[in-house]
Amino acid sequence: MKEIFLLKLGEIVLKGANKRQFESRLRQNVRRRMKKFGEFDVYIMQSTVYVEPKDELADVDGAWEACRSIFGVVSLCRCRPCEKNLDAIFEAIENYLGDDLDCAKSFKVESKRSDKAFPMTSIQISQEIGGRLAEAHPGVAVDVHHPDYTVYVEVRDFAAYVHGPAEPGAGGLPTGVGGRAMCLLSGGIDSPVAAYMIAKRGVEIEAVHFFSYPYTSQLAKDKVVELARLVAKYSGKMTVNVVPFTEIQEAIRDNCPEEYFTLVMRRFMMEISQRIARHDGCGALITGENLGQVASQTMEAMTVTGAVVDMPIFMPLVGMDKEEIVTIARKIGTLETSILPYEDCCTVFTPKHPKTKPTLGQLQNAEKNLDREALMERALAGVEKIKVAGDDDALL
Repeated sequence: MKEIFLLKLGEIVLKGANKRQFESRLRQNVRRRMKKFGEFDVYIMQSTVYVEPKDELADVDGAWEACRSIFGVVSLCRCRPCEKNLDAIFEAIENYLGDDLDCAKSFKVESKRSDKAFPMTSIQISQEIGGRLAEAHPGVAVDVHHPDYTVYVEVRDFAAYVHGPAEPGAGGLPTGVGGRAMCLLSGGIDSPVAAYMIAKRGVEIEAVHFFSYPYTSQLAKDKVVELARLVAKYSGKMTVNVVPFTEIQEAIRDNCPEEYFTLVMRRFMMEISQRIARHDGCGALITGENLGQVASQTMEAMTVTGAVVDMPIFMPLVGMDKEEIVTIARKIGTLETSILPYEDCCTVFTPKHPKTKPTLGQLQNAEKNLDREALMERALAGVEKIKVAGDDDALL
């Protein structure tokens, strides 16, 4: 029989009356991600998503890679289905896992019997199959405590399934169950990680990027679009809203005290982001802020920059240290792009001695010579919307 995937559900299994809604969304997400790779049956039974190729034309390896980045899946395995009898199970293990067993120093068999009508218990299945495998592979020792390799047997409703050790999945909740949010996406390390972490909670992501040409280059813009594409591998397709920000930054430079440049700039960013978010049906903003990391990320500074908006601001990195953030960036594949030497608008007109403990009154006084509304209206009129998708998630 052909190889299929078993995707094990994570915290979805803890849901109550709305569990089916989470399962339905996960099934839709898996089906969408499989479209690029051929025809697959995708169905859920007993807290497991079954992904089964319909024919030999399906790109099984490509589909497997895509499944590893689907939120809502805690672990996954490639397996071989077979008839629900000991002879068929043993034969399937030999054909499918025999080479892996021969390369191991020791092994054990773990069985799970979801079909309670099957006449043997899980322990009995493991003992019987383990005995047969020990005879077939005399050079591989049996070690039930610390085996070099584990053979898994799952007796389920439709068939028995045999496989080796499972791989960790992306975890989290299915994309789309947690609403929509707008991420302020720079070209640095932090904001793509912040977007990933909120997307992992089932939130659909959009992004906004502030572009200050000619102070920042086209390469800097391309870098941000690439970061969005890398995040979209997990979150699904998104829109990057590129906001022309040069006029605003020059107005800040010409009309505000230098020590407040960055804070005033961030207040513009927050309010513009909120307006785009509301227009696009987003219920929150996401930032990559990290308490104490830079002068504009003190408690006082984050208070005054967030004061211009009234929707929730999610800061998933706020209590993390840099090494933790870098570890996640490396894991999701954004680090190498983030460290490319193309600076974003946050480095333009940076004050020599930035204000670290501002008050709201001080910021409002610093902005008094700016026509904030007119500046924001012109920036919003020039927004460029760029559709972005992950490698296996075609744009519609």
